[in-house]
Amino acid sequence: MNWLIDFFGDSANWSGSGGIPVRLLEHVEFSFAALLLAMAIAIPLGLLIGHTRRGAVLVVVAANAARALPTLGLVVLIVLLAGVGTTWPVLLPLVALAVPPILVNTYEGIRGVDEDLRDAAYGMGLRGGQVLLRVLVPVALPLILLGLRIAAIQVVATATVAAYVGLGGLGRYIIDGLATKDFPSTIGGAVLVAALALVVQLAFALLQRVVVSPGVSQRARVR
Repeated sequence: MNWLIDFFGDSANWSGSGGIPVRLLEHVEFSFAALLLAMAIAIPLGLLIGHTRRGAVLVVVAANAARALPTLGLVVLIVLLAGVGTTWPVLLPLVALAVPPILVNTYEGIRGVDEDLRDAAYGMGLRGGQVLLRVLVPVALPLILLGLRIAAIQVVATATVAAYVGLGGLGRYIIDGLATKDFPSTIGGAVLVAALALVVQLAFALLQRVVVSPGVSQRARVR
């Protein structure tokens, strides 16, 4: 507790290019950019595969890859290939980490919609794309948001690796603190990362309350 007081009570940690506000903004920028890129890849693929029921093997491969991905090793490899000076050595591994949970949950959400709902939508004269967007996506939205939430939390926690390649973010406090045995900085950085992950968790919980239909939420709880 004294270490936390020392870290957060030090005015030097709240100003300048190495201050908490700047490091927090850098961390959020890395995480948000990676999540957006992962969404652009995984959501369309998950919708397509779940709706057409073709290419499910890709989902299985993605799910297994998520368990075996050595994020730090991938960061080092990309740095060796592309060099430092850009954010790509960090963004690419974070995107690779975020794609599987988004893809798997989007696919499962669409695939798991009751066949009766699909048949009723087609019976009303809706076509494939209309059925997907007007019927399947609203029903699958809780699972899709769950995938986004899991991915976002993983990205926020893992974005600390940016410090390994000389970039910013909250990982600077952890990595630099360990290197210099500045334990207040190390623990303070870890607390900030954990707090940011909790904020992300809360934000997605609020988002689900806003965008998911009450009828769909009730149906999910009953199931």
